[in-house]
Amino acid sequence: MLVKRLFDIGLSLTAIVMMSPVFFFVAILLKFDSKGAVFYRQVRVGLNEKKFKLVKFRTMHVDSDRKGLLTVGDRDARITPLGYWLRKYKIDELPQLINVLGGDMSFVGPRPEVSRYVELYDNLQRRVLTMKPGITDWASIEFIDENRLLASADDPETFYIQTIIPQKITQNLKYIDHHNIWIDLKIISQTLRGIILK
Repeated sequence: MLVKRLFDIGLSLTAIVMMSPVFFFVAILLKFDSKGAVFYRQVRVGLNEKKFKLVKFRTMHVDSDRKGLLTVGDRDARITPLGYWLRKYKIDELPQLINVLGGDMSFVGPRPEVSRYVELYDNLQRRVLTMKPGITDWASIEFIDENRLLASADDPETFYIQTIIPQKITQNLKYIDHHNIWIDLKIISQTLRGIILK
């Protein structure tokens, strides 16, 4: 785990420095695009059920999360014009590098959920909380078009709870049982490839 932490620190610090012009540019665009803060912070459940604030670039209008936690489809009315593009190319996820550097997250690990959905986990599923959450994982690659899947469902939240969450957790448990730095690099490269192709 020490190697994984050193990898996270080194890569996140390097990425933050290299991507600082992008952070600055996106921050300016967000201020012109719509009212609200540059960053959006949401409480998620992390390692050993410890709660932390996950940081993203704000992609929705202020207080939109009060209308539901899930975004449905690429053109959810709550998403700002700039937010659509930030989400499409996963640029909104870049501030999570700060979470990685701070130690709440890793580059690779089970994506952290909000308490509302974690409370529905059974004892086996809660095992995903024994590993530090990550920016990406096998499930993120498989469900890169999750919003479109939700848009096609008659009841998006029920579909998310009964179908998507169990499939994600299955992938995450496999990762917990079989992971190393080389697998992490493979997941990161496939994530980047998926974003570029998208």
